Amino acid sequence: MPYTYEDVGATREDRCPPGFHRLHVRSRIGEGEAVFRRASEALMTWEMHRALGVGITADADKAAPGVDVTVGLGPIKAPCRVVWTAEEPRRTAWAYGTLSGHPECGEESFVITRTGDGTVWLTITAFSRAAKWYARAGGAATRGLQHAYAQRCGKVLRRLCAGLDS
Repeated sequence: MPYTYEDVGATREDRCPPGFHRLHVRSRIGEGEAVFRRASEALMTWEMHRALGVGITADADKAAPGVDVTVGLGPIKAPCRVVWTAEEPRRTAWAYGTLSGHPECGEESFVITRTGDGTVWLTITAFSRAAKWYARAGGAATRGLQHAYAQRCGKVLRRLCAGLDS
């Protein structure tokens, strides 16, 4: 299945193509190497998403380019494909792009970073526009739900890493 948008991989460079709405949410997760390792594991293995209470089916146990993922929100199924990943000493990340049948069109990245002072952050960046009639009808409310979802990711990841701060 092809992607439903042209600028595949744009989140890697934090670009938002013209005609799309941008989302950027940054959440503090904790401090220290143990928090970074745990957050990275939860991100790369879909654990963070599953802990959110959304249905996740994936072709692999770990995020990797080309892995197909379907996010289920009740009766809504949102097919995506992992576009890029990064596993570095202070940065772990992946992004997926929308496939045919997704209510939105665009890309979303999930990035865990450990800054110089040891603080661990989750940054979610996305660009999207409605692809289905019900997403268009939702307008600003749909974007509000996306923002709330991104904030909830941070809260859930913080909970998964609780007690590991250095």
